[in-house]
This record gives sequence, structure tokens and C-alpha cells, in this order.
Amino acid sequence: MIKGVNRQVVEVNDTGSDYFEKIMFFVKPEYISLSEAKIRESAGRIAGNTSAPPATKVSKGRFFEVSKIILTFLCGAFATLVIMNLLK
Repeated sequence: MIKGVNRQVVEVNDTGSDYFEKIMFFVKPEYISLSEAKIRESAGRIAGNTSAPPATKVSKGRFFEVSKIILTFLCGAFATLVIMNLLK
């Protein structure tokens, strides 16, 4: 659903970063009355501080996730073995 919202947007195309092509800033309604130069300066300063995206964290519970998958497989195999022996 799209709602009609009137917002001031500042788009920075020259980010100075290899990772980011474009940055869009949505100006809070209470600051729309500030001069355009001041808003653009602030947006440029923030855009200049961009760097590489944060590294993806590896879940500490990875061992438990793999253990659950293996346990589920073993339970399924055991259940199949029991059912096959009952059908004989």
C-alpha cells in the first residue's frame, strides 16, 4: 500500500565509497525549515563517513543448528526402521 506523504529527501550520489552507489536521507519534518545548504552539508558529512558494510556475524549457535539437523535425521531413520520391522 502506498500512502501520499510529503517529505523532503536529500540524495547523495557521490558517496566516496566502493560499496555504496547512492544514499538517500529523509529529512525530519521539524528540520525542513533549515536552509538547503545546511541540510546538504550535513548529509554530505554523514555520507563521507561511510565505509565497508559490517562483516556478517557467524552465529554462535551454529553447532547446535547442525546438531538439531543430524538428530532429526537420526530420529527419522530410527522411526523408519521401527515401522519397517513392524510391517514384516
